[in-house]
Amino acid sequence: MKKLFCLLLFAVSVLTACYSSALSFSEVESVPSDVQQSIHSDYRLQLINDGENRSYLVFHSKGKATADMEAQGDTITIKLEEANQPNGAIEQHVYKLTKDPEHEVIDVHINGESAPIDNVTGL
Repeated sequence: MKKLFCLLLFAVSVLTACYSSALSFSEVESVPSDVQQSIHSDYRLQLINDGENRSYLVFHSKGKATADMEAQGDTITIKLEEANQPNGAIEQHVYKLTKDPEHEVIDVHINGESAPIDNVTGL
């Protein structure tokens, strides 16, 4: 009986690990060199995919920016809020997005309005 319980517990652990979500979104302080080489300052929004369910969203803003992410169904919505600076200096913000295979759509909003991604690049 004890052996059966241990086997059942192991099976549940394996299944839980297989179905756990890998979805995450955070600002990157140190940008990997291959990503940095692919960044173009001409684009306000750029998405760089590394081929492993990981992407980098590059946002050139007119000041400080905050970001939030939510997922619903197959869509990931990224909400960027931009605080314009009086001097108008452009700042680069890089966010790392790790997504689950079921997420097929990335929808970006800047200050509450839908914004197109200017360029999508693969590494």
